[in-house]
Amino acid sequence: MLKENVEAVQRLLEKESEKWGRVPRLIAVTKFATPEMILPLYDLGVRDIGENKVQVLREKLPSLEGKFQIHLIGRLQSNKVKYIIDDVCMIHSLDRMSLAQEIDRQAQMRHKRMDVLVQVNVAREPQKGGIAEEELLPFLRECAALPGLSVKGLMAIMPLDADRDALSGYFQRMRTLFELAAKENIENIQMQELSMGMSRDFDLAARYGATMVRVGSRLFQ
Repeated sequence: MLKENVEAVQRLLEKESEKWGRVPRLIAVTKFATPEMILPLYDLGVRDIGENKVQVLREKLPSLEGKFQIHLIGRLQSNKVKYIIDDVCMIHSLDRMSLAQEIDRQAQMRHKRMDVLVQVNVAREPQKGGIAEEELLPFLRECAALPGLSVKGLMAIMPLDADRDALSGYFQRMRTLFELAAKENIENIQMQELSMGMSRDFDLAARYGATMVRVGSRLFQ
């Protein structure tokens, strides 16, 4: 079933992203999956997995055999950066300057630059993290001054109760913000990745130019 699910998701991504000339990278969200469930993804061509919680990631790491690029996609507490910075390829949920500064500090201690995405709260949901869209450009300029950070793009989590029309509007808005930020040509800021779309709406995300989608239950159901 995993093989069929991965292939079905990939087919939809290819179809919906055709006009962009780039198929979004599939990040398999593995927060509810055991290592025994995750490892077969490798033979299906999936090389990227996403974890939400630092402790869960730490527990799984020894069993993943170093096979995957691991993305931290959940909200990250500053005091836990040090536990994951050596093991993840990208942090998707940068949503405040105090976190940016801690990632920068930990990265500089290791003589590296950490790839990050800035999370935007495009639907203005009070219970969610993310930068307000009017604060995005000033935030990016502040991040540009931190040598341990390498900002690669933007990320968003859409409202769970939104219908398809509303979701389309949010995805379009994120694509607009992504392109706006790119046009600013802020030094040390790269707009390469737009991470948006999950199991229920990844096809829409691909239609509006996502470069990464985060899909979990649709794969492991």
